Amino acid sequence: MGRRFPAARMNYRHAFHAGSFADVLKHAVLVRILVHLRLKPAPFRVIDTHAGAGLYDLGGPEASRGGEWREGIGRLIRGSAEGQVSPLLAPYLAAVAALNRPGDLSTYPGSPMLARAFLRGRDRLIACELEPGAAGALARNLREDTRCKAIAIDGWTALNAYVPPTERRGLVLVDPSFEDEADFERLEPALVAAHRKWGSGTYLLWYPIKDRASSDLLAHRLRRSGIPKILRAELATAAVGERLRACGLVVVNPPWTLESELKILLPALAETLSQAGGGHRLDWLAGEDQARSARRASSGSSGQASQLD
Repeated sequence: MGRRFPAARMNYRHAFHAGSFADVLKHAVLVRILVHLRLKPAPFRVIDTHAGAGLYDLGGPEASRGGEWREGIGRLIRGSAEGQVSPLLAPYLAAVAALNRPGDLSTYPGSPMLARAFLRGRDRLIACELEPGAAGALARNLREDTRCKAIAIDGWTALNAYVPPTERRGLVLVDPSFEDEADFERLEPALVAAHRKWGSGTYLLWYPIKDRASSDLLAHRLRRSGIPKILRAELATAAVGERLRACGLVVVNPPWTLESELKILLPALAETLSQAGGGHRLDWLAGEDQARSARRASSGSSGQASQLD
């Protein structure tokens, strides 16, 4: 039997954490990938395996419970993005603003609604959600757009079932709730199986960091997976503790521009969203730049913060 991840059960239902720092990181990177996909005329498909409801009322009971959006998208909008980071965040912030009245922030888009905002005429979205309440809301939010299809299906099943898409270009977003401690264990084998079927697709995987052991073991398994090109990005807003303060993204086959964009985005997000220190990490788990990243890490110039060590 393989090694098991430590039992770190948590509740990351989308509605409770809408607009949080974790959403900001995930959605800012999601939009950068979508912007890149739009540069070529050929159509693409987005497959969102754990889509949630799609739209969230920031004044509703779930989002209001912890008010995490105030320290996430709220803080980002209140801040003044300047210099190189401003154009990188502009498409994401414009998509959020389009769902709100000028000067107001009451609605936040989940990943399927953000993806929808960047679809062109022949592009397609498959948004998968199994929880009945969220699945019903997702279907209502997407029902008037023929480019989009909401499917009530288990996300892990969907990851295997819907690749490769007929368009042959696109993105798979894997963003489970991690309510089930087995979700961490599923990430690597599910990704490997999907990659065997569609090796040219871009995959974006989100994961929480509640302890370093789980995320480090995930990285170890991904390094040994045989997938040739894997970029990792992590963001911490405070020291890892009981409440979620750090999270990460794994990007398989990232757009060629993404590493340079993240070198600008990650420090800016860490500075804007951090409450007590904070930090970021950007490195290659597999790929031609892995050796370079390892050398930088050993020389102390990798940009990693103590919260992510």
